[in-house]
Amino acid sequence: MTEEKKRKQNEAGGENLPEKEEDFEIDPQDAEKNPKEPEAKPDENAEQEAKAESDKPVKDAEEEALNTKYMRLMADFQNFKRRTEKEKSDIYAFANEKLVKELLDVIDNFERALAVGNDGDKFLEGMEMILKQLQGVLEKAGVAEIKCLGEDFHNAVMTEDSTEYESGKVTAVLQKGYTLNGRVVRPVMVRVSN
Repeated sequence: MTEEKKRKQNEAGGENLPEKEEDFEIDPQDAEKNPKEPEAKPDENAEQEAKAESDKPVKDAEEEALNTKYMRLMADFQNFKRRTEKEKSDIYAFANEKLVKELLDVIDNFERALAVGNDGDKFLEGMEMILKQLQGVLEKAGVAEIKCLGEDFHNAVMTEDSTEYESGKVTAVLQKGYTLNGRVVRPVMVRVSN
């Protein structure tokens, strides 16, 4: 070191430090307290890297298996969620099914009574109004009549010869059929042509 550098270092409060690493003197006692870490040999590094690379496919396979398991679990949960939502909506849509079936018998009796009544009778007109009101309430609840006259869709209980309809077509409705929100609650009972 030059004299000027030494003087500046002393003024700054620093000690005289050697310029090169080789100029440092190591006290044997300090060496025992702070031993240098042994440098890894090239063979050991290669072995560790090879071991890490050989573990990598195993880890990738485990990660893939866990990922697959997670995806399947998620799909099962989504299916469960959809299924429970559908069941819940079905419960709301068809909760009145038993009541509707019983009211359909009442409507049948109204229609039979009206078929036998006399035209122009005030009592008969009142009964027709009640029937229309009852049918309106059921329509609001999702009940619809199945139209089948002249169709193939039926629950045939009788057959007859008919010139008006083709073979297998409905010629007369014996008992009306109804659906509740698209589901058949009572099938149509009909007479079909031979």
